[in-house]
Amino acid sequence: MSKICEICGKKPLTGCHVSHAHNVNKRRFNPNLQRVRSVRNGIVRKILVCTNCIKSGRIVKAP
Repeated sequence: MSKICEICGKKPLTGCHVSHAHNVNKRRFNPNLQRVRSVRNGIVRKILVCTNCIKSGRIVKAP
């Protein structure tokens, strides 16, 4: 399962862990994805959505 928001397309970004001694290791910044029951095109489905899309009202939650 890929970590991509089905509404806005937000996906993981890459960066570095940087220690106090400036040792650098690769890391991933994953989006905060939640599985939500929503209505899309008249069909109720479970979709992976980032919390930003949930808060902003871009999806319609199923009753």
